[in-house]
Amino acid sequence: MIEHSQVRLPFASISGKRVEADFDGGAVTSDGGVLLLRALEFQMGFIVRMVDALRDRRHPSYIDHTLLDLVKQRVFQIACGYEDAVDCDDLRVDPGIKAACDRLPLSGPDLASQSTMTRFENEVRRTDLYRIAQAFVDGFIASYERAPESIILDIDDTDDPTHGAQQFSLFNAHYNEHCYMPLHIYEGQSGKLITTILRPGHPTNGRLVVSILKRLVQHLRRSWPNVKIVVRADSKFSSPEVHDFCEDNGIYYVLGQGANPKLKTVGRNLMDQALDLSEHKNESIRLFSSFAYKARSWRQSRRIIYKAEVTNGEANPRFLVTNLQSSRAEFIYDRVYCARGRMEGFIKDHKTFLHSDRTSCHKFEANQLRLFLHSAAYVLLHALKTQGLKNTAWAKAQFNTIQNRFLKIGARVVENTRRVRFHFPTSYPLKNVLMLVSNRLQTAST
Repeated sequence: MIEHSQVRLPFASISGKRVEADFDGGAVTSDGGVLLLRALEFQMGFIVRMVDALRDRRHPSYIDHTLLDLVKQRVFQIACGYEDAVDCDDLRVDPGIKAACDRLPLSGPDLASQSTMTRFENEVRRTDLYRIAQAFVDGFIASYERAPESIILDIDDTDDPTHGAQQFSLFNAHYNEHCYMPLHIYEGQSGKLITTILRPGHPTNGRLVVSILKRLVQHLRRSWPNVKIVVRADSKFSSPEVHDFCEDNGIYYVLGQGANPKLKTVGRNLMDQALDLSEHKNESIRLFSSFAYKARSWRQSRRIIYKAEVTNGEANPRFLVTNLQSSRAEFIYDRVYCARGRMEGFIKDHKTFLHSDRTSCHKFEANQLRLFLHSAAYVLLHALKTQGLKNTAWAKAQFNTIQNRFLKIGARVVENTRRVRFHFPTSYPLKNVLMLVSNRLQTAST
C-alpha cells in the first residue's frame, strides 16, 4: 500500500528552483463549499425527513454512526461529485465533509467507511423505501410557503445500463442493452424533484404509471385539495389507463400521441397544404389544427392536437392528446407541451452530473436507495441554484458548473477551543457571490 504522505510529485523548475508537490497539507479540504449544503439542509430538513422514514435494525451496542450520519455523509459526498461509496474511505477524514455532518473537523470522530456505508445500503427494506418516497413528496410540499394554484407533473424515464447480476435487470430492445428504467417526476415549472422510482428495464405500461400517479395525487391533494394538476409526458405514457385516471380525478393532461394510419389520414389535407406552402415560399412551415378522435381501446373520443410541419421539404407530423378544451392548438403545443423540454435538463443534472446511474448493487432495494440518495443531492443542489444563487449570473447554471465553482473550494481548516474556521483562498474569484449566497442561506435559516 502506498503511503501518500511520503509521495513527492516533481514538476518543472521555476527560476532555477525545484518544484515539488506532496500530500502533507494536513487540515485542508478541497470541498469547502459543502458548508453551503449544510446550511441548506439545516433550513430544509430534507435529509432528516428521509432518515425519519428509515427503521434502524442494527444492535445499539455496535453502532458508531447513526443513520442520520450515514445519509448526510453519502448525500453531501454525492453532491460534491463523489458518487461511489468507496470514496468514503478517503473522505471520512475530510474536515469539510466532517463539518457538514456536524462533527468537529479535526478533533471529532471520523465518518463511516465504505464497508459501513455498503452494509447500510443493503439493509434497507421495501417498507423503508415506500416511506422514503413519501418523504420526498412531503419535502416537495414543504418547499412551498403556500399552496400553489397549479402544478405540472413532468414524467419521463431514462435508461440506466446494468453490468452484472443486478436484480430485475432486463433487456430493453429500444436501447439494445440490459438496463433499469428509473421513472423521474419533476414539477415542470420550477424543476423541483418530486420523486424517482427505480423500475426494471421493460417498457413503460399504463397500469404502472397509474399506480404511481394514484398514490402521488392522493398525497398531494391531502395538503393541497384545490391545486390544479397537469400531467405532461411523451407518447409512451399515453395509454387508455392514464387518460381514464386523469379524467376520473379532475386532472388535466397533455401527452404525446403516437401516429397511426388513421390519424395521418385525418391530417392529410392540412399536411398537403403545408407542403404546398413550403414549396411555394421555400421555407419551413407549421400549421396546427385539432379534432376529436377515438381509438378502438379508448372509452370515449378525445381532443387531438395536430401539427403539420414541413422542414427542408420533409413532412414531420406530430400529434398530442389532451383534455384541455379552451386553449388554441398552437398554444397547447408550443407553450404547454414543448416546455417539457426543460425536463431533459433536469434529468441531465440528475443522471449525468450527479451520476445517479451508479446502481451496481445486486439487490434491487439497495439500488432504489442509491437512487434516492442521489435524488436528495439533486434536491439540495437545485435549492442552492434557485434560492442561494437567485438573480445571479449562476442562477441557470448546470449542476457541474455549480459544483466546480461553489463547492470545489480549497480551504485550510483551523479548530481551537472556541471556534472552527475555514480559510478560503484569498484569490478565490467568486468571493462576493459566495458571501451573498451564505448570507441568504443563514438569513433563511434564522
